[in-house]
Parts: sequence; structure tokens; C-alpha cells
Amino acid sequence: MARLTSVSFFAYGLFGLPLALVALPIYVYVPQFYAERFGLSLTLIGGALLAARVSDAFIDPLIGLWIDRSRNHRGYGRFILISLPLLALGFLALFHPPALLQDAALLWFLCTLLLVYLGFSLATIAHQSWGAALTQKLAERSRLTATREACGLLGVVLAALLTGWLGFDGLIVIFIITLFICAAILLKAAPQPAAALVQHAGWSAMLEPLRNRRFRWLFAVLIVNGIAAAIPATLFLFFAKDQLQLAQYAGLFLVLYFIAAACSMPLWVALARRHGEARIWLYAMLLSAAAFIWAYGLSAGAALPFALICVLSGLTLGADLALPPALLAAVIGRAGHSGQREGAYFGAWSWATKMNLALAAGISLPLLEQLGYVPGTADSAGTHALSVAYALLPCALKLAAASILARAPLRDL
Repeated sequence: MARLTSVSFFAYGLFGLPLALVALPIYVYVPQFYAERFGLSLTLIGGALLAARVSDAFIDPLIGLWIDRSRNHRGYGRFILISLPLLALGFLALFHPPALLQDAALLWFLCTLLLVYLGFSLATIAHQSWGAALTQKLAERSRLTATREACGLLGVVLAALLTGWLGFDGLIVIFIITLFICAAILLKAAPQPAAALVQHAGWSAMLEPLRNRRFRWLFAVLIVNGIAAAIPATLFLFFAKDQLQLAQYAGLFLVLYFIAAACSMPLWVALARRHGEARIWLYAMLLSAAAFIWAYGLSAGAALPFALICVLSGLTLGADLALPPALLAAVIGRAGHSGQREGAYFGAWSWATKMNLALAAGISLPLLEQLGYVPGTADSAGTHALSVAYALLPCALKLAAASILARAPLRDL
């Protein structure tokens, strides 16, 4: 494989931008949107999110197997093409529900969410598999994933800004235009992985990653660390509005968080190149917990302290985004599966990511309701439960993930 150029990195990574444009509204804005539009309870929304994400998660390994078995000389591009109409139509329908009663609104929410998830899963698994198959060089694999995730962070920032400026209608139009432009650049200008024999394995190929000892360790870290990140993502708008009473600054807080993450990526990549991806990711986890735990003590109106927490925790997010996929590419290469089993590995990877989000929404939202938290109110007992769930629980999980990573056999990759 020839050395990748800056143009190659950009042409490949740019497709991460529209995927992030659709991801942020789904993971952050959707619960509040349907709660306010139709008066759905947090228990109903959390249950629907749990059902949709669990269903979607179990489809991901099948998508990975399909990609591995049917990928031909055209590589991963055909799967990207199939995903485009699913993403565009699903996202449009999700944020344009007709006037419905609660039961029908919940069904609409669930069905359109599943359609978006299907398109998003297919696009994400194909895109990540494409990148993992491109290179096994340490200097290139972390830079490649960092480029993709940096483009994704740019998409997140744009989603936060555009939602505040143009509303969901404007965001949807820009998303659809950006989706097709970036897909065209990816398909026309991105380098193709070296040709490899497509192995038509049976259903057991979905379990191939779990036979890999290094992957099992990495998978465990991903699950615990992913839940730690998914809980505050699910609860962010509720925390900003009801605990901090700063709903008008929610978009700005998100922008600060993701800009800090994007700016930190070159540093994490440089450190990983010198000291190894696993070691640097471990340090970033510890720094993240140290920065974010202070959110627990914040009171109403604490705009500047929370902005500082967003910046500091955002700086560590850059490592969370850039280094794990690079480590996974290394695990695939060390197992001798490069160019053959990327779909299976990233299908399992995507499954874990979806399960993290499912558990975060399906457990934290109903639990908060049981503890007395009601969205839109400032009851002290309810908001205290919100602060514990938003700040303390994620930090405890982050430290648990760091403990697993410290013992994992990943530092020799």
C-alpha cells in the first residue's frame, strides 16, 4: 500500500461530517423534541429508545457479515450508496412527524428512528471498515481515524449551531445536501484498500472478533467507557435547562466541547505515535474524570464554570474519538484479518456503541423519573438526582474503564 497523502486522508475522512450532522440530533435533541411536541413521558421515550437501539444493535453484526461476504471489486462504496436514501428519508421523517395522538406519535418515533439507525449503521460500518483496511502503519492509522473523527466533530459543531440558528428544518436541508456531496467525494477521490480475497464465511464469522483475546479486552473497555460517555450525552439538555437554568446557552456549551475535542486531536495523535495508543488513551480517561466530576457541584447560573468543564472534558474527548478505532485497526491487523474481516469487527464495535446508548437512555431516563425528576421543573430532590446521574455516575464508569484498559494486552500494538 502506497503512503497516504493529506488529500487521501481528507477525501476519506470528510464523510464523517454528514454522519455527525445526523448523529447529534438523534442522540441529544430527539428525547426533548418528542417530550415537548407530544407530551410523551421520559419512561415512554426511554423505553422507545431502548427498544430501537437494541433492535438496531443486533442488526449491526449482520450488516458487518453482509459487507464481508458481498464486498467485491468495488469495495465498500456500494454500501455507502445504499445507505444514502435511508439516512435522508429517515431523518426527514423523524423531525417532521404529522399531528398524532400520543400512541401514534410513539409508534412514528420508533419506526422513523429505526429507519435512520439502519442507514446510519450501514454507512458507519462500511466507512470505518474502509479506513481500517487502508493502512496498518502506526503513524497513518491514528492520523486516518483522527481525520475522520475531526470531520465528525466539525459536523457536530455545525449541527449544534445550525439547530439554534435555522431550526430542524434548516438542519435537515443542509444535512441532505452535505450527505450527497461528501459521499461523492468519498467515492471518487478516496483511496481504495488493497484487493483481498473475499471469504464467504458462514454465520459463525460474526463471532470471529470475540475469539480474538485482544479484541475482547478492547471490547470491554469500549462498553464501560461508552456508557460513561452516553449518559451525560443523553442528559445534557435536561442538566443545562433544569439544573443550571441555562438552556439558552446549551448550543454554545456543545460548540465549546466539540471544538476543544477537535483542537486536541493533533496532540493525541502525536502522543500516541510516540508512546502508543493504549497508554495515551488511558491517561486521557483519567484526565476526563478529573475534569468532569466538578459538574456535580454546579448550581443554577454557573455558566463560566460549566463552560470551563466543557472545554477541559472536550480536550480529552479527542483521545476517545481518535485512538480506539486506531487500536481496533491494529487488533484486526495483528489477528491477520486485515482486508477480510473488518465488517465483522466493526459490526461488533457498532453493536457495543448502540448498546451503550440504549442502556444510557433506557435506564437513566426512567430511573430519574422514579427518583422524582420531572423535566421543566427545579425541584431540589429531582435536580440533585439529575446531577448525580449526569456527573458522578459517568466519572465512576470512566475510572472503571481506565482500570480495565490498564490491564489490557494492548500496549504492544
